[in-house]
Amino acid sequence: MKLKSSKSKATKTAEAKKERLLALLKSHGSSIYSDLDKGKFPQFTIPSRSVSNIVYDKKLRQYILGKAAALRSARNMSQLRSFTQLSWLAFFVNRLIREGKSSTLRDIYYSSQAFAIDFEDQPESDNIIVDLEAILTHAREDLHIFPEERSSVFGDLTIEYTVPGYEGKRVNLSDHPDGYLIGPSLSSAEIVDTSAELVIAIEKGGLFTRFVEEKVHKKFKAIIVDTAGQAPRSTRYLLKRLNAEMGLPVVILADGDVYGEHIAMVIKSGSANAAHLRELTVPDAKWLGVWATDIEKYKLPTIPMTESDIKRIYELQKDPRYQEGNWKKQLEVFLKLKRKAELEAFSKYGLTNITDKYLPEKLEIAKSL
Repeated sequence: MKLKSSKSKATKTAEAKKERLLALLKSHGSSIYSDLDKGKFPQFTIPSRSVSNIVYDKKLRQYILGKAAALRSARNMSQLRSFTQLSWLAFFVNRLIREGKSSTLRDIYYSSQAFAIDFEDQPESDNIIVDLEAILTHAREDLHIFPEERSSVFGDLTIEYTVPGYEGKRVNLSDHPDGYLIGPSLSSAEIVDTSAELVIAIEKGGLFTRFVEEKVHKKFKAIIVDTAGQAPRSTRYLLKRLNAEMGLPVVILADGDVYGEHIAMVIKSGSANAAHLRELTVPDAKWLGVWATDIEKYKLPTIPMTESDIKRIYELQKDPRYQEGNWKKQLEVFLKLKRKAELEAFSKYGLTNITDKYLPEKLEIAKSL
């Protein structure tokens, strides 16, 4: 499968996004200056991220924010601190975008101290970043702010970088035996071409390495993605692009427990924490396992569930996404078994059993899902 690469198109797209964001930031900044000139207290209108304002949209097949909003005003003494933090963050992000620089969540926290902006701790700083995301309706990655965690990708996929200093440089993601880290430069690169016919997202780094060693990318014409547990946003964005732009189906392998099931669901339909964002889901992605029913079918080694595991099952049973089909069935079986199994459990039958036996069977089942 090939897509015609156009450097000018990729550059224009990046420049257009940059100008949109700068215009949004300028608009909010101008509003603050205008209010001050008129002798009014400036304020931000922030979409509410309270649980009551997060709803599951069956048409979009993801969580979204409702219409409720809150005011963050300089008039209110209890809000003045967070108003100042938010104003500074908008200023700092404007600077990052204009200068083509990147920052991390941790770096933002420490950078604020140079401007005498007082964050009690990093979680408070992170929360203000999410507020700005909600106001601008753009992910923090668009604002040049990235988390520390990284996952990896491997397979026959040629990309062309668009970041300054590397424009036009092409690499094939099968060139490095450890795969390529999915960072800002890779997730924003132009997708050029691939011979792959599907994407396999796998929760564990160790199994990702096993899949590379066993040449799963060739045997199944696949691009392999290590989600590193709960997939970071940049990884979910890349999965979305591979599905939407290249037409590649996405299948997911995770541990046989309630958390593995939820890792798959977040890739498919998003998380409540990112309900203000729309470009991080793959609604047609398929969860292949490890299912609770696989534990019995394949007689896998297991460990007992904890009270926390069982509590999480009850929580997900209230989630509208788990009310029908296989998602509901597997939660019920997990609750019945009160046991869980890891992907590595297949090693009981040999190191390559998961790639030689389990994966082919599951991919066949995927055709009927």
